[in-house]
Amino acid sequence: MKKISFTLAAAGMFVMGTTTASAAMLQEEAEASKGFTQVLKEQFIQGGPAFMGIVLLCLILGLAVAIERIIYLNLATTNSTKLKQQVEDALASGGVEAAKEVCRNTKGPVASIYYQGLDRADEGLESAEKAVVAYGGVQMGQLEKNVSWLSLFIAIAPMLGFMGTVIGMIAAFQKIAAVGNLSASLIAGDIQVALLTTVFGLITAIILQIFYNYIIAKIDSIVNDMEDSSIALIDMLAAHKK
Repeated sequence: MKKISFTLAAAGMFVMGTTTASAAMLQEEAEASKGFTQVLKEQFIQGGPAFMGIVLLCLILGLAVAIERIIYLNLATTNSTKLKQQVEDALASGGVEAAKEVCRNTKGPVASIYYQGLDRADEGLESAEKAVVAYGGVQMGQLEKNVSWLSLFIAIAPMLGFMGTVIGMIAAFQKIAAVGNLSASLIAGDIQVALLTTVFGLITAIILQIFYNYIIAKIDSIVNDMEDSSIALIDMLAAHKK
């Protein structure tokens, strides 16, 4: 009887151990099967709504500004070489009015600068050049519109994350001071919140920084086209006046 009882107990312990191991394996598989968005959502909730919500707002507003600027800059991009050739041909065949008509039918800051220079061509090359320079500054301001807001969100997001980290660490040390005992389980939650706010703040800044660099590079490219086109327009007007 003792031998049978011992055998049954051993079998029961084996079954319990197998069940526990299976449950652990199922839990690990469930954790592994979670998608990236689900994990991100859980980590965001654990970070706390106060600072995480503000960081998320910075990301949303920054992406809105970035997308608006990218669309605007892509629409403002013009084939300046083709436009220059069209204006030159129009000047040779139909004069200033024909060239202005070409510019009116073309979108973008380069065409607008051409139009302003051609509109003052009757007043002399000096007036045309001043008009081109002045309107070029206006167009540059339009290209750089709202970009400063994007740089502001890039700077604020990690600062908010670091502030959340500091507040979380303060809460952890307050618990230690109140209890008088350093326990990892006591302060683990506060430290996790502190670190999560920093991580999400840095992720937001990195994403917006990529868009910011692309936008700045696009603006520089358009500005270079505007400057080259301005010089080419003055040269065309000088040749047309001869």
